[in-house]
Amino acid sequence: MSGNGLLVVGDVVTDVVALHDTPISSGTDTPADIALRPGGSGANTAAWAGHLGADVRLLARAGYDSGEWHAGELAKAGVRPVLRIDAEHPTAMVIAMVDLTGERSMLTNRGAGGRISTADWDETLLDGVRHLHLSGYTLFTESGLELARRAMAEATGRGVSISIDPASTGPLRDFGVDRFLAESAPADLIIPNRDEALLLTGASTPERAAELLSERYGTAVVKLGALGALAAGRGRILAVAEGVPGEVIDTTGAGDAFAAGFLTARLGGADEKAALAAGCRAGAECVGLVGGRPRYGLGSNRLYPIHTD
Repeated sequence: MSGNGLLVVGDVVTDVVALHDTPISSGTDTPADIALRPGGSGANTAAWAGHLGADVRLLARAGYDSGEWHAGELAKAGVRPVLRIDAEHPTAMVIAMVDLTGERSMLTNRGAGGRISTADWDETLLDGVRHLHLSGYTLFTESGLELARRAMAEATGRGVSISIDPASTGPLRDFGVDRFLAESAPADLIIPNRDEALLLTGASTPERAAELLSERYGTAVVKLGALGALAAGRGRILAVAEGVPGEVIDTTGAGDAFAAGFLTARLGGADEKAALAAGCRAGAECVGLVGGRPRYGLGSNRLYPIHTD
């Protein structure tokens, strides 16, 4: 292992975000403010990490329809995008319907992202990398699972630390809790939200869930939304952070932003408490925006190559 880089393996998604202040009316029109945004859990985490100053690269699979746009948006946020372009399938797309509270409901088409595989891997991706972060969505297809296995095996062989975000309770439940725990065993850090942590452990409180998960992974960080976050290590609570107050416009990407804040702080030498606080600040900044990405300003405008099959 050399360098202090962060490699994210995950999804890039085109988000159509619809903010509505009245209930959705079936069979007719519902007024909404609608915006097109770059998204995807893995890509959002990478973008926030780049925004926060990390040396970050992203491995993802985009489609023929919008790969160039996604590569440019990632580069603006300071990410080195390694996008494999699928010549036959469009980029994954999510229609996110966001209500007055900022809560969202999503319609999802995984598109090209669901076809990521070991063919997209290159061992040089780990050059200069200190930490590998996996979006749980990667594991939820057979080809993506094979990629995750390979990436974790090579990271372990190089002494690169590994974290995983379980992604979402629905696909996690479909994949199987026991199966997820077994497949993600090489990770030494797991970053679930409250509901994911409770699902993975059967615990009745997030504190107990964090303790149980930390016994399995070494470290567990549980995101509690507006209430903050907590970290456990080797079976005991290590640190707790309160949420950061602020206006909530759209909760899309808040957990991804938190993960980026936490990981970037840890790579910079922060302890668990300081890293939790950094994660909460990033999450709070995210919910004040439409979409799951930071607004540009600290990111780089450098261009990086995209890769076509």
